[in-house]
Amino acid sequence: MIENVKKLALMGIGAWALTEEKINETVEELVQKGELSREEGKNLVNEMIAERRKQKEDIENKISEKVQETFEQSNIATKEDYNNLEEKIDQIQNTLEELKEKK
Repeated sequence: MIENVKKLALMGIGAWALTEEKINETVEELVQKGELSREEGKNLVNEMIAERRKQKEDIENKISEKVQETFEQSNIATKEDYNNLEEKIDQIQNTLEELKEKK
């Protein structure tokens, strides 16, 4: 029975789309109907919430990787590039000031 409930909850929209509140409500209904024991319900909620969080983290990581790939392929300057250029400009300005002082 628990396996069927898990499959149903994870199927289609995925566990990440279910809110923790909705997971708790759904499992509580099953406990109230006697389809799950209190302990089974607690374990199921914990398992589903952990899976939801894992899937959310996986999706965030994939999105971050794709964004990084896109920036690398589009030749857009990164913050690191900008900071490096800023340092070089500062060095050039310092060198120019030193040369002016020597005259």
